[in-house]
Amino acid sequence: MAFLKFSAIIIAFSVLFPKNFSLSDAKRVHNSITTIDTHCDTPMKFVNNGFDISVSHEAPESRVDIPRMEEGGLDAIFFAIFTSQKPRNTETYKETYDLANQMIDSTIVSLEHNKSTTGLATSVKDLQKLEAENKRAIFLGMENGFPIAKDINRVKEFYDKGVRYLTLCHSSNNDICDSSTDPKGAEHHGVSKFGKEVIKEMNKLGMIIDVSHISDTAFYDVMKYSKAPVVASHSSVRSVCDHPRNMSDDMIKLLAKNDGVIQICILGDYIKSPDTTSVHYTKMQELKKKYNNWQYKNDDERKQAWAEWDAINKNYPQVLPTIADAVDHIDYVVKLVGIDHVGIGSDFDGGGGLADCTNVADFPKITLELLRRGYSEDDIAKIWGGNFLRVFKAVEKLKA
Repeated sequence: MAFLKFSAIIIAFSVLFPKNFSLSDAKRVHNSITTIDTHCDTPMKFVNNGFDISVSHEAPESRVDIPRMEEGGLDAIFFAIFTSQKPRNTETYKETYDLANQMIDSTIVSLEHNKSTTGLATSVKDLQKLEAENKRAIFLGMENGFPIAKDINRVKEFYDKGVRYLTLCHSSNNDICDSSTDPKGAEHHGVSKFGKEVIKEMNKLGMIIDVSHISDTAFYDVMKYSKAPVVASHSSVRSVCDHPRNMSDDMIKLLAKNDGVIQICILGDYIKSPDTTSVHYTKMQELKKKYNNWQYKNDDERKQAWAEWDAINKNYPQVLPTIADAVDHIDYVVKLVGIDHVGIGSDFDGGGGLADCTNVADFPKITLELLRRGYSEDDIAKIWGGNFLRVFKAVEKLKA
């Protein structure tokens, strides 16, 4: 407790009297540590428009590619195999399962085409090997357990294809658990009976449980049933920005008590409450309603929705929070539970981005803000990957 109070004093002092570090200092730090972004939605681009990850692109159309990973000193990133929620029936189960496999396959094909600069990683050892070869490591996560449907065997099937974390649900309830943002409210009042089987199977396989997007009650169920520490791959702090997707103080404390980590999401609405009078906000709310809280009828409708999403961002750009606003969330977690339980999951290519951090090449700017606030290089190494890797190793050890 005394340590946390001392850390809070140091952070407060550093905010009032920032140190004179430069961007070159931040890049030096990046080159000396392992840096990981635990969540981006780039695989959707592989199936939507034949995205070429080997060339540099422009935001907001794209925020992640190999050249910009290299420029930003980013060693590893989790590509999310994201599928939106749909009505739960035989037809949509098959459609979503097929789409998830298409994303996985197209990602692997892309990495094969770029094996001189990058590679698929499925373990901490893989990351270390690729890093030693000066290559970028691409991990796979699955955002939304909907493709599993009600078939417990699919958890192992997706694990065997390289998926190393599963975000149990997305913006609506599914067969595993309740979502934090389903407009219909709770269905299972936490984790379902099938969800308990999924948690047990993930622990057995060594797959990381991701609690981002799930309801508060579902979170407490996960903490009760999981034998391994868990992560929030892209969530922020509710006390700083009051959004149901963010985590409460009590949730963060319990996550830390179980040696987990919250990866701060740099999507604007989770960093700072949005301007609800803006054209951007109004258009996005209309789009969300038009597509039934992102529950698409078919693949063509999904592609159309993302095209309209991109058009709104281009024609009515959002006034975004800043890196300083995002680091306020990191400061809060450090003051609350210490330096060992916070990291970064950008949600790039899925809505993530700040006014002064628009793509992965900008990541050293976050490190610069951390340096100026008094964080040591050891602290920054924990935030940028060390804390997450500790959880990853613990999950792997439980499997062993």
